[in-house]
Amino acid sequence: MHKIPLLLSYLPKTALWGGGQLQALFQKESPFEKLSETWELSVREGNDSRILNGPDQGKTLREYLGPAHRPFPLLIKFIDAADRLSVQVHPDDAYAAREHDQGKTELWHILRAKPGAEIIYGLREGAGPAAFKEALQAGRLDTVLHHQPVSAGETYFIPAGMVHGIGAGIVVAEIQQNSDLTYRVYDYGRRDQNGRLRPLQIDQALSVIRPFTPEQIRAIQFARGETGLANCPYFSVELLHAPVAGRADRFTVLLATGGSGAIIKGGCRLPLQAGNCCFLPDQMGDYEINGDLTFLKVKENLT
Repeated sequence: MHKIPLLLSYLPKTALWGGGQLQALFQKESPFEKLSETWELSVREGNDSRILNGPDQGKTLREYLGPAHRPFPLLIKFIDAADRLSVQVHPDDAYAAREHDQGKTELWHILRAKPGAEIIYGLREGAGPAAFKEALQAGRLDTVLHHQPVSAGETYFIPAGMVHGIGAGIVVAEIQQNSDLTYRVYDYGRRDQNGRLRPLQIDQALSVIRPFTPEQIRAIQFARGETGLANCPYFSVELLHAPVAGRADRFTVLLATGGSGAIIKGGCRLPLQAGNCCFLPDQMGDYEINGDLTFLKVKENLT
């Protein structure tokens, strides 16, 4: 079968911390007043990306891959944090299996950041789970959290078990394991649209939070070799700029973050622009990308 690049649809999501940057940057359409995320590649029950071109147009990516395909390993998003997200943590694979899901190791590539923007990026040096629990109970959580100033173009790797949170005024591209398990620890006393405090999952969070040194983070981030933005046990990510040529021997995802261009495979020419997500099937072979497109090239590392 002749395989071609597949343009994917996105799924808009809303949360009280969302804004309007994804509409402004990428012309994303949404029924929501606040667009917090777009799931650009998703193979999850009730949240399936669809193919927008070629003979398989209209199929979900799940249908295209077929029932024999193993569980899809990745979930890819754009996130607009007009307000800060909760302080949270994700479990590893072993703990997540209790909830019949995968763990969640992830990567943030910062696309926009207002002056002074910062993320919560782990615990302060010397702080561990016991100190975190004590600070949480005493109402002084900030004393054990590491606040990291960020700028556009930077990349942050978040292993499962690291406490974290995106601050206000930041837009990121997120590459993650295919999991939707989040244990919220602190939410600044915010209430949902019905006036209720948003639920916290403190007991689960305390079971999985662990400290990381910079050296430990880097060891996981580049466990498969010192290349690109990450080359961890779950995925590899490269930041590339057209014109460039490549070869898809296994499935590859291209997430366009700037510019415009086209991917060319044989007689197929698929235009791409900032905000598009393109899936390259297993064994698609050689391709070229032209124009001035900037994109993240993502591959799984589980095989």
